[in-house]
Amino acid sequence: MHPKEYRYEKAGTGRLTHLSLPNSEIIVGVEFDGNQRLAELMADDAHRAVLLYPGIEAMNLSQPDALNRTELAKPLVVLVLDATWSCARKMLKLSPRLQQLPRVMFSSSSPSRFVIKAQPVAGCLSTLESVHEVLSALASAGVEPYEKSDQLLGLFQAMQQFQIECAKDPNRGGYRRADYKTPGERKPFSGQSGRRRASYFKVSETPPADGD
Repeated sequence: MHPKEYRYEKAGTGRLTHLSLPNSEIIVGVEFDGNQRLAELMADDAHRAVLLYPGIEAMNLSQPDALNRTELAKPLVVLVLDATWSCARKMLKLSPRLQQLPRVMFSSSSPSRFVIKAQPVAGCLSTLESVHEVLSALASAGVEPYEKSDQLLGLFQAMQQFQIECAKDPNRGGYRRADYKTPGERKPFSGQSGRRRASYFKVSETPPADGD
């Protein structure tokens, strides 16, 4: 988790996701090559660490039979970069060890459900939504059960509804003095081309070692 998310986003989707999933943890930082806890997770022979980050070389968990016997031989540890897209790119760029991890991604079943915050380009989801998609894909593949699959999205909706109601209250202090617009009513980000979208998912990286 990026330090800004950890310090200032007390109801951020990364924190909500962590609080909803007992078998999860938060590691705070910008560059992780010197992080002892991450080194332990990557060196754990009992598990297979992968990075959730889209790209041409990423394994699409939403595709049938995406996980072969090699991937299923060990339980997966899925690492998620919780930050804005621009900060996530920086975190990955500054962490060559993360770049060497096998990548996984998914094909989103729906556009972002984030009503109170705009995503930069189509295909970008919040951390909570992304983890929901990964868990759903793993459950569909028979890798891991996803019990109470509506819990994360329900919490996500409740958090947003609370903030929407706060914005409508003229007696409540805060920076917002107007209702939130729906995603379809918002002005799109400038330059929402395929080239711009690709820039969010591309980073200068070190190729994975053979056999990883």
